[in-house]
Amino acid sequence: MGLFDFVKNAGASLFGIKTDAEKREEKEQAIRNFVAEFDLGIEDFTIEFTGDDDDTVILGGTVQSQEAKEKLILAVGNIEGIARVDDRMEVVVPEPEAQFYTVVSGDSLSKIAKRHYGDAMKYPEIFEANKPMLSDPNKIYPGQVLRLPHLG
Repeated sequence: MGLFDFVKNAGASLFGIKTDAEKREEKEQAIRNFVAEFDLGIEDFTIEFTGDDDDTVILGGTVQSQEAKEKLILAVGNIEGIARVDDRMEVVVPEPEAQFYTVVSGDSLSKIAKRHYGDAMKYPEIFEANKPMLSDPNKIYPGQVLRLPHLG
């Protein structure tokens, strides 16, 4: 009989094919659920998607501290499939911004602390600054972005 052509997007929906809007809605809910685990206290939280394949996330809302804002940005930015985070959040109590650092192969928190603070034993400060996204100081991976707080 041979090869037959059909209209790809017509017919019975057996495979759970979703519209772009449904995919975005599902992605947004997954991000909301993920971020809720960190209890960062964001109010009027908004999420929008732009870019190729919706790989840019626009975050809006109000947080109490710069630390909470940065943790929220990192939590969302370190999700697979997210290429960029566009920060449009407001901070109630402004503070100096922390540096962001992208982990490279061979890094450890102590190596990063030595490089940025001159003291490898300052790694617990980096670990604490990235909780609850980090659950173990030995579990970082290349490409992950971390907060490097100002040390007084």
